[in-house]
Amino acid sequence: MSDEALAVGTPAPPNENSLGAIARRKWEAWKAGDVGVMPVVIALILITVVFYKVNSNFLTAGNFTNLMTQMAAVTTIAIGVVFVLLIGEIDLSIGYMSGIAGVVVAKLQYPDSSWEVHGVIAIAIAVLVVALIGLFQGSFVAILGVPSFVVTLAGLLFWQGVIQYTIGDQGVIVIDDSLINNVANYFFSDTAGYLIAAIVSGLFLLATLAGVISRRRHGIYTDNLVIVAAKIVGLAAIAFGVVYWANEERGFPFAFLLVIVLLVLFTWIAERTTFGRHVYAVGGNAEAARRAGINVRNIRLIVFMISGAMAGLGGVILASRLNSVDLNAGGGTLLLDAIAAAVIGGTSLFGGRGRVISALMGALVISTLANGIDLAGWSSAIKYMATGAILLAAVTLDTLLRRRQQRAGR
Repeated sequence: MSDEALAVGTPAPPNENSLGAIARRKWEAWKAGDVGVMPVVIALILITVVFYKVNSNFLTAGNFTNLMTQMAAVTTIAIGVVFVLLIGEIDLSIGYMSGIAGVVVAKLQYPDSSWEVHGVIAIAIAVLVVALIGLFQGSFVAILGVPSFVVTLAGLLFWQGVIQYTIGDQGVIVIDDSLINNVANYFFSDTAGYLIAAIVSGLFLLATLAGVISRRRHGIYTDNLVIVAAKIVGLAAIAFGVVYWANEERGFPFAFLLVIVLLVLFTWIAERTTFGRHVYAVGGNAEAARRAGINVRNIRLIVFMISGAMAGLGGVILASRLNSVDLNAGGGTLLLDAIAAAVIGGTSLFGGRGRVISALMGALVISTLANGIDLAGWSSAIKYMATGAILLAAVTLDTLLRRRQQRAGR
């Protein structure tokens, strides 16, 4: 029985649902080029082993909590990048758009200004402003047909100029609002951390069991219950293990909890909603999607708006972590790190393929590599070369696997 027949609702015979049958199907999928997150997992293991041998502090609780905080902004921005790549476009302005959000939130909390507002309102306004910028830039792509590379490259230059003009001779705007600063600098108590792990594990258990029960009720193929149980136990072990490790130092960071919430939300949007299915359809073949009745223009507009919103929230996290914004806000390697994170995590540059979790997996690789190089005391040149090599390897692998999948008819 084919995987396609099983997927559309044909009940699976017992032998098709056995561990051996599942393993054989997985092996055939790997041979056909569907390797999932395996390359990322292997890369993470190798990076961890190498840098632990170079510096034993690499796996300490203190460095672990630092790593979670450091990667929060890149992961958040990369979530928006995933959506843009899924429709086969690119957004080169996300770095400086995040800087715009940082400047807006810093200006709105400035005590000597006439527009000082509450921290939560300042964050909301900053994210909204950048989301609207994304919508504005996306309109050139979706309505006028201007290539996204050109539009967002112009945006990169323009918003960099806006940041420098706004801050001017002041150089740095210090953020004194404790609520804004706590976005990246608040750590939960030990008890609160374990409670978060319990809630995450419980919600995953309920969602998984609900899916299994629903599929079986409708006679649809489902995973072997041993595998289902292993996933539930594995997620709980990871959740409680991460919290335990973090509690050895400062505790579980709020910034990473925010990342988890965003990942769950946008994974649901991408994989469980009509809009998400339309995003994949447009990325797979925009003309076919249009003929199928999908409003391609609106999908592109909303995706660029999502990209802007995620860049804005990432910029708030960065400004919060530094307790300030300066003339270089949104600059440096932020743009390349966010795009590299999405691609390294498994999102295709050719559109139509990838998952939101790619943002986290790729950011783990990028941030772990950068963190290890910093601890080892190596130069920034090594960091740039290593990141570039990994990015090239990821894109090359994606190209080769796509060809293999096409030959296998997947």
